[in-house]
Amino acid sequence: MPNRLANETSPYLLQHADNPVDWWPWSPEAFAAARERGVPVHLSVGYSSCHWCHVLAIESFEDELTAAYMNEHFVNIKVDREERPDVDAVYMEAVQAATGQGGWPMTVFMTPDAEPFYFGTYFPPEPRHGMPSFMQVLEGVRGAWVGRREEVAEVAQRIVRDLAGRQLDYGKAGLPGPEELGRALLGLTREYDAVRGGFGGAPKFPPSMVLEFLLRHHARTGSEGALQMAADTCEAMARGGIYDQLGGGFARYSVDREWVVPHFEKMLYDNALLCRVYAHLWRATGSDLARRVALETADFMVRELRTSEGGFASALDADSEEEGSGRHVEGAYYAWTPRELAEVLGEADGELAAAYFGVTEEGTFEHGKSVLQLPQDGPVVEAGRLASIRERLLAARGRRPAPGRDDKVVAAWNGLAISALAECGAFFERPDLVERAIEAADLLVRVHMDGMARLARTSKGGRVGVNAGVLEDYGDVAEGFLTLASVTGEGVWLEFAGFLVDLVMARFTAEDGSLYDTAHDAERLIRRPQDPTDTAAPSGWTAAAGALLSYAAHTGSRPHREAAERALGVVQALGPRAPRFIGHGLAVAEALVDGPREVAVVGHPEDPGTAALHRTALLGTAPGAVVAVGLPRAADGSGGEFPLLAERTLVRDLPTAYVCRHFVCARPTTELVELADQLGVVRP
Repeated sequence: MPNRLANETSPYLLQHADNPVDWWPWSPEAFAAARERGVPVHLSVGYSSCHWCHVLAIESFEDELTAAYMNEHFVNIKVDREERPDVDAVYMEAVQAATGQGGWPMTVFMTPDAEPFYFGTYFPPEPRHGMPSFMQVLEGVRGAWVGRREEVAEVAQRIVRDLAGRQLDYGKAGLPGPEELGRALLGLTREYDAVRGGFGGAPKFPPSMVLEFLLRHHARTGSEGALQMAADTCEAMARGGIYDQLGGGFARYSVDREWVVPHFEKMLYDNALLCRVYAHLWRATGSDLARRVALETADFMVRELRTSEGGFASALDADSEEEGSGRHVEGAYYAWTPRELAEVLGEADGELAAAYFGVTEEGTFEHGKSVLQLPQDGPVVEAGRLASIRERLLAARGRRPAPGRDDKVVAAWNGLAISALAECGAFFERPDLVERAIEAADLLVRVHMDGMARLARTSKGGRVGVNAGVLEDYGDVAEGFLTLASVTGEGVWLEFAGFLVDLVMARFTAEDGSLYDTAHDAERLIRRPQDPTDTAAPSGWTAAAGALLSYAAHTGSRPHREAAERALGVVQALGPRAPRFIGHGLAVAEALVDGPREVAVVGHPEDPGTAALHRTALLGTAPGAVVAVGLPRAADGSGGEFPLLAERTLVRDLPTAYVCRHFVCARPTTELVELADQLGVVRP
């Protein structure tokens, strides 16, 4: 019989709706039930495409005896971290402080007042590798609750006090300048893997936001070292197994230092961020590889993650059903043996494909299978033959049981996808990608945004979720709308972005200019979450700072500029010390130092000269430059839709571009070459 999760919209929660565990969603009623029964709360946090979340569910939550014990002695709450990032952040901070590490599934035991006292992640069904079994943990927690209640209460209260004392105060830290950005680059150089690309050891994550910083730093300073680190890392990832060599798109991370074997889940945010990075690398260098990967990743998002309502689903699972066994196995959809290649392609093409994609008899993955790569020493293959091989392998893979898809639409991640698709469409003259970006933006406005412009975090099937948007939703969606405004020349997207950044200033900002992850009127947790670090995706803090800065450049608004500057104090503080974990903040700081530049292209929309100047402006590498295009705007505000077009006039009655920065404007130009020089456009 289904439990209380049966009516939820989260695919992750629905996966647990038929568990024998009597799950509750996060709600006041769950904690009231714990108080009434006098039992502790067991909180389990995960997400739909999480491999070990599935393992824990199969081993423990689907086990009748384990579930019966959980139901008798606990109130059990299941949370989708993607729906409630605020709940996840607060308790993950406690887990990391107590254990020195974190991850998902996250397991927390707490009092009926939501005060945590015992933590962990995955627990096996039997004791293993020094870990207690899940049942041993349950029995130990119950024993402590029954026999040492006062001690449990003291521990819980101490943890809450410690968390409350972690208030951040970066609003007065000062602005990051060229010196701090240079020191951040030096810090990254020390951690750079010069042999394999990327930073640090295994597991190795795609450093998308750090790469964006490196590209912007090169554009501003001419640093060849910054460009080389970005280009070499992008090539290493694109050649590795972390990149889907058949279908495009990136897996979550590599379990090794060489990018060979990925953790196979594909997340929307990773692919949106990396799509944009590769597009920007192409813009900076003209690299054919960067162009191919950017477009393949954009096409992957549209083909495999787009929902029928026009938004983008959160993720594809790491696991899928293994043919012939019926078991769900990680990577089953993506890995190959030489024999499987030959069965699809024939002996000659199968042997060639094995050499080209690095598929060996021993295998690079599990059970003699290999993840497809592009080894540097692979054979040269004629383009037509290679295209045929890829097409046949992709068709054969399509007949395998596909990984599950989490159809939940997350506002923030859709904002990232909108930015990536809009720019790819503009750069590579793919208007279909711009259309997909507009459709996703339209869904966010229609479904996620209420009459006060407040955002809901998620939707599914066109049905809006109950959870309020958090700071990253406002920052990333505003960024997506601002990118659309620059690409399409439609001022309505600038207007919508303005609503969102105004709400950031009104509802998420402290007096000192620091930012909270939740709004002033959001549900009160044991601590108000506030995390400025950029990890898998831009933090809400740095995303909002970037949107505020871009909006200020578009409108000339001093309050928005000052709010961005105060928020960027965190980069001044953290950039030189922890550059890998503030990558988006560093990229925004590069825009701040450079201006950002404001580009106004005035001309009739139907004039080819206007379109040519507009595309040249978008191809500029100047960090964070904003672009407005349209008819001139009169001093009274009538006419063009963008403030940047105010009182701009045509030169010799021709489409004209104006580039300004730091209150100084360059000479207006009607020439593409001159505009390109002003914006750092790379010409072949």
